[in-house]
Amino acid sequence: MSAAPQDRPSRPTILIVDDTPDNIMLLSRLLKDKYQTKVATNGSTALQVAAATPDLDLVLLDVMMPGMDGYETCRALKGNPATADIPVIFLTAKNQVEDEAMGLAAGAVDYLAKPISPPILFARVATHLTLRAARRQLEVHNQDLERMVQQRTAQLLLMQEALILAMAAMAEGRDGEPAKHLRRTQHYLRALAMALRGHPRFAASLSDENIELMVKSAPLHDIGKAAIPDHILRKQGRLDPEEFEVMKLHAAYGRDTIMLAERHLGGTNTFLMFARQIAHSHQEKWDGSGYPENLSGEDIPLAARLMAVADVYDALISHRSYKPAFSHAQALEIMRQGRGTHFDPDVLDAFFALEAEFARIAREHADETAPAP
Repeated sequence: MSAAPQDRPSRPTILIVDDTPDNIMLLSRLLKDKYQTKVATNGSTALQVAAATPDLDLVLLDVMMPGMDGYETCRALKGNPATADIPVIFLTAKNQVEDEAMGLAAGAVDYLAKPISPPILFARVATHLTLRAARRQLEVHNQDLERMVQQRTAQLLLMQEALILAMAAMAEGRDGEPAKHLRRTQHYLRALAMALRGHPRFAASLSDENIELMVKSAPLHDIGKAAIPDHILRKQGRLDPEEFEVMKLHAAYGRDTIMLAERHLGGTNTFLMFARQIAHSHQEKWDGSGYPENLSGEDIPLAARLMAVADVYDALISHRSYKPAFSHAQALEIMRQGRGTHFDPDVLDAFFALEAEFARIAREHADETAPAP
């Protein structure tokens, strides 16, 4: 990263490279009043000085030098990321068109013929230092813009997450769901996805980006409950069969709500796709006995299979109007009975491998009145 203008020396720094001491003395004398100068008598030394001078602004480089000539030295400067953006002006008695073309091809920005004319030298040096300063200022400006974009993006993502949680909490709160249920299920789902990302069945689907989007969309799993009548949603005790059929509609309502958002956007995106899959299919069961569409096995989207484990575990360890909160051990035993029927066997195996982590998450994000699992 380039240094900010206030951190740089008060005068630009120029490296003079020439194997003739008289030429070095002449150039140093001409430039000393306005610029700081460094000198090197060969290409190898020039590369070392350039690499060791982070504030170097310009190189005046002789072409005809023994050993490493100016062309080779220039190519080496341009090939090193630390020195690649330092402008190089060739100084040479060679004034054929092909010589200038070779110098420009090597990466030089200009060509000055010897013997040096001081007015031309001053003009060319000033021009390229002005361009160098402008490029640096633009780089600083672009870095500032990038930081601003990153900050604004982070703020928008936080606002998006807060809005998602608020919308989901409104739906969850209507039926008395525990306040921190949404956060717990997010953490459960992340733990499961991270544990399964190396599994041959799931590796292609569980990229870092997909996991993050699944986690962010998880709170919307019961968004469809917003459309369920209060007398069913808030009923104390178990639902009768007719009421349960109405309650089951929340999966389709959730899907429809997210599809409405997709239509407004003119198409879907990965976040909304996962949200729709989770909302619509998290109540499906591995053996096809779930709802709303009796999907089975791999036909159930992976995001919904992960959510099913997270949601059921949290429901078991949480108090409901129709049941007390089960202990962690009791929840494990109930879930074990659902392997291959309710739950994808591999996903449930990952859950059991992580059961201590699930218990930790439940304790860390416990509702204020809830006993420890």
